[in-house]
Amino acid sequence: MAGAALLRRLTWQVANVAEVVAETPRTRTIALEPPDWPGHRAGQHVDVRLTAEDGYEAQRSYSIASAPEQERLELTVERLPDGEVSTYLVDELRPGDGLELRGPIGGYFVWEAGDGGPLLLLAGGSGVVPLMAIVRHRELAGSRVPLRLVYSSRSLEDVIYREELDRLAQAGGGLEVVHTLTRVQPPGWAGHARRIDADFLREVAFPASDDPLAFVCGPTAFVEACAAALVDLGYDPKRVKTERFGPTGG
Repeated sequence: MAGAALLRRLTWQVANVAEVVAETPRTRTIALEPPDWPGHRAGQHVDVRLTAEDGYEAQRSYSIASAPEQERLELTVERLPDGEVSTYLVDELRPGDGLELRGPIGGYFVWEAGDGGPLLLLAGGSGVVPLMAIVRHRELAGSRVPLRLVYSSRSLEDVIYREELDRLAQAGGGLEVVHTLTRVQPPGWAGHARRIDADFLREVAFPASDDPLAFVCGPTAFVEACAAALVDLGYDPKRVKTERFGPTGG
């Protein structure tokens, strides 16, 4: 049975594109309807494959943005410079198209409501995508474990899911969102305007004595610096989970 389940997850299928939503100037959320989806855990990803008419194939991995409880599978994709797959997904893909994928994949960078907390989520840019699946899963599962999302973006217009995050944070369910804008801040910006480093985390992270679970996702340098800083603050290395992406791919 386990082998059959694995084979099912690793079998390519064509999912219908139900909707494409602009999140920021460079990112789009793609809502998909796979014909044979086995379900997923918050934090997992899928492989996406594009095949040209001449047979050329390009394959990339994308984090799942939707919670397991949501009806449609959602991927949020950032257009990368010279990214052959991300450029197509962001600029060309339309509702009614088919998208070849397989998954879900990954069992390390995941969180389920029963895992508890407190939860500290550290996001750099589009690294917020799998963390948003955790935020949504916590909300839809009715969990009230304390959750603090610390989200580093270049500018306010680069903040993905901004309205949804604002709404959830204002609902009073134990979610806190701490934004920091590292390059451009709008007039009157009262939030943080610095990179996430050890001093910053000393101010905003849960104390290590609370035995929090930490999830860190973003560019490699961001992830390595944040994870090292958390361990220096006394976090249990086994409770600091990381996922990173490099400057190329797309």
